[in-house]
Formats: sequence, C-alpha cells, structure tokens
Amino acid sequence: MEEKNQIPFKIERAYWIYDVPGGQVRGGHAFKKQKEFIIALSGSFDVLIDDGIQKESFSLNRSYYGLYIPCGFWRQMENFSTNALAVVLSSTKYNADDYIRNYDEFLDYRKMQREKQCL
Repeated sequence: MEEKNQIPFKIERAYWIYDVPGGQVRGGHAFKKQKEFIIALSGSFDVLIDDGIQKESFSLNRSYYGLYIPCGFWRQMENFSTNALAVVLSSTKYNADDYIRNYDEFLDYRKMQREKQCL
C-alpha cells in the first residue's frame, strides 16, 4: 500500500490489534486530528462509525479492503473472529491529548464542529 495513493494521508504510525477475546470491544473513542485506515489482515470484525448523528457498521473480512476513518468520528471495533488480526495505519504519532474517550464529550465536540461550519 502507498501513502497518499491508496492511503489518503501520510502514514506516521502503524499498530496491530490481535488476540481480542470473544465479546470484547476495542476502541470506543474519537480523535480530534488523527485519521485512520483499518484493515483486517486475518479473520473478521465489525467497525462501528458514529458522526454524532448517524451510526453505521462495516464488516471487515478481506485483507485487500480497508476502512478510512476521518478525524472527528467515534469508532469502536467488535465481533472479532478467532485469530482476527487488524492493522491500523494512523496519520499522527501517538498523542493522548488527541483522544476523546467520553461519548458525551464527543457529542459536544461534534455539535461545536457543526456550529462552526454554519458560521
């Protein structure tokens, strides 16, 4: 894969998610600046995306498809199959201050973003 070709940003970091026990949920947060591209290298899982108004679920189960998640979207991953392996490509280096981990704070953040666009 090539950054700025198949991946719509410069890749600053990559990390893996693996050995997730059945029934576990990963993620459950949003980023203010970070963009992500998630690929199921092995097995399958669902990625739930929420923009504060609408929610949509995407099943990832092929290593030649990925899911682009722009900044400002709540995301969580669930329904991991046995031996599922995800790679996440990130547009930023790790920054704990970029995370929005509380869902109510996320909704306030999205509302503020929508209001700014209307001005």
